[in-house]
Amino acid sequence: MNKEMRRKDREITDIHECKSILKNNNLGFLSTTGIDNTPYVVPLNYFYDGESIYFHSATEGHKVDNIKNNPMVCFCVVGNHEIILDKFTTTYESVIVFGKAEIVTDLQEKIQILNGMMKYLGREVDVTKHYKMNFIKDKTEIVKIKIDRITGKRNTGK
Repeated sequence: MNKEMRRKDREITDIHECKSILKNNNLGFLSTTGIDNTPYVVPLNYFYDGESIYFHSATEGHKVDNIKNNPMVCFCVVGNHEIILDKFTTTYESVIVFGKAEIVTDLQEKIQILNGMMKYLGREVDVTKHYKMNFIKDKTEIVKIKIDRITGKRNTGK
């Protein structure tokens, strides 16, 4: 469902601005749906390469089970924000991504993404020197969100 944004005056219409918010942050909130249609939201670090969003996970757990059941996800990032108490408002910039999550299975691709994620988060390392290959291969999931749609919203307080 592509419902139109209610507060059009706050909509970020420039896709490059939305992508910049994704690129300049590293904490997002992933929303999935369980087999019984129960919603589930979890905060996580992510890596945005300009086209897709990636995150790592254990091979089992709530979010992985939900993604395997229903790969349609929603991902939210909040950039700069500040509570303005005397105006009863919050200034903010946010992006919501709608897309399809898929588990990356190729080992070399997993290693490349993990190395990219480490660099994105501020530390350039070779993960194969810090983790055993069996751990990366058998105990680590890499999830790729293929982006279908991005929306952005901003309140400057004006």
